[in-house]
Amino acid sequence: MSDQNDNGSPTGERPDANAGGAEHLNIKVTDNNNEVFFKIKRSTKLEKLMNAFCERQGKNMASVRFLFEGQRVQPTDTPDTLEMQDSDTLEVHQEQVGGAC
Repeated sequence: MSDQNDNGSPTGERPDANAGGAEHLNIKVTDNNNEVFFKIKRSTKLEKLMNAFCERQGKNMASVRFLFEGQRVQPTDTPDTLEMQDSDTLEVHQEQVGGAC
């Protein structure tokens, strides 16, 4: 008999869970007043995290911008596309309109 089972492992292990030990990342999102921690998959669009942060903080998505290592984060970006590591931080800044006279 084979130790392998096509319907999953009899020991209860999920072979696809934490493949390589890095399936999920813990990401800190801060606006300098608040820190919120999220656990997301590497392939999840950051739009989900951005919306959740704005909902929790009562902010409008159009009024803030998210930065990772000084670069603006787009809603379609994922932790993989930005090469994010566990415990990385996204900064949230108020969007500024106008400027020069």
